[in-house]
Amino acid sequence: MQAYIRFADNLSAWFGKVFAWCVLVMTFGVGYEVFVRYVLNSPTPWAFDLSYMMYGTMFMMAGAYTLSRDGHVRGDFVYRLWQPRTQAKVEFVLYFFFFFPGVIALVISGWRYAGRSWRYLEVSSMSPAGIPIFQFKTVIVLAGLLLVIQGIAQLFRCIITMRTNVWPRPEQDVEELEKLLQEEGMTALKGEEPVDIVLPKGSRE
Repeated sequence: MQAYIRFADNLSAWFGKVFAWCVLVMTFGVGYEVFVRYVLNSPTPWAFDLSYMMYGTMFMMAGAYTLSRDGHVRGDFVYRLWQPRTQAKVEFVLYFFFFFPGVIALVISGWRYAGRSWRYLEVSSMSPAGIPIFQFKTVIVLAGLLLVIQGIAQLFRCIITMRTNVWPRPEQDVEELEKLLQEEGMTALKGEEPVDIVLPKGSRE
């Protein structure tokens, strides 16, 4: 199980980090559009298509990566009070009732959706540029398959936790700057707290 967890985590991380570069492409496209629209008075017909395709691709392909790092939003006002073993049992059941049915439905629907788009080489109707979007819709299927692979790894994590009562820690990875600053702030505050020193009886120091 540990070997599969490492495989799934590394696969999700590779795809997540590769497709994270979409944000630079999107930023360049939007920046270029702003310049030519407001400075040169010559807007492009393709910038809008580029921006939503890049954002959508990045959002979809980051799903499995975020799941592997336990980064999805969780309503844990009750969950966090449980023992890890109890958390794992609940998650294990919920993965079968909600996660896998939803993700498998995404893969099946996305396959039909993308297949229909590939058959007539669909282009965007959002702009006059006629940007091809059939390849973009294939991302739905790929993202769903990655979620299935990562979801199995999460089930293995639940099984390990049910046995050991300790959640396997994900590999060290990039952290949000806000989180790092908060941790540094907490460390600094702890360092400034007064510390009571207990000296042996009879000591004058």
